[in-house]
Amino acid sequence: MARRLGRKKRPSREAHMLKEQLKIDSGIFDDQTMVYLSKFFNKGVMSRLGFIIARGKEAEVYVAEAGDAEVAKGAKYVIMKFYRVETSSFLNMTDYIIGDPRFSKVSKSKHAIINTWCKKEYGNLEIARLAGANAPKPYMFNGTILAMEFIGSDEGVPAPHLKDAVLEDPEHVMNSIIGQIRRLYLRELVHADLSEYNVLMKGSTPYMIDFGQAVVLRHPNAMRFLRRDVENIVRYFSKHYGIERSAEDVLKYVTGPA
Repeated sequence: MARRLGRKKRPSREAHMLKEQLKIDSGIFDDQTMVYLSKFFNKGVMSRLGFIIARGKEAEVYVAEAGDAEVAKGAKYVIMKFYRVETSSFLNMTDYIIGDPRFSKVSKSKHAIINTWCKKEYGNLEIARLAGANAPKPYMFNGTILAMEFIGSDEGVPAPHLKDAVLEDPEHVMNSIIGQIRRLYLRELVHADLSEYNVLMKGSTPYMIDFGQAVVLRHPNAMRFLRRDVENIVRYFSKHYGIERSAEDVLKYVTGPA
């Protein structure tokens, strides 16, 4: 005999509606994801899920229409990031969580790690904004879903990645990115996965994205991650725009006294 779900465990009407809306090429989201997602709908962070703009092993990213929540006041669109428990690179994630003093008591189950990763990205985005770095404003997280500011046009077209943009003043953009790395460092945060794939170009302004792996300076691998970030940016601008900069000099600038 099939067991009837209790009222509290039964997906809400909003979750059912969203589930119907998500019958798209990536498949139907499971019931637990729908329960998580319905909270964003109920709180007015989003009003309608739109289209997918990125798909990876760890997450899928959608553009949604913003709701009337105060946290997203004035926004027309919202980015909804769904972390996938089934396909996420669990072992890679633990490298950035274990050793971070903020998450020393996290369970090592896969679901707990994914939930922590979502919470971690939300917190890292808050630090980035406080640091004055260009990064999406975080709106809300719940379970395995994160809502944040949409970086793109008023028509809902996402800003291109640095790797796909043609820069009129690449040296200015490079200096801006380096300056933002320093701003994060002064707030004791390291992006830890910075490259041309994790920077969006809104006009001539670079925005850092994908902060899930970012670590605080107390993390044992923080300086190694920082060096890698700097080397990735220096290498990209050298290869594509002929701008020669010493990674060591940039690193000294980033870590220099305030």
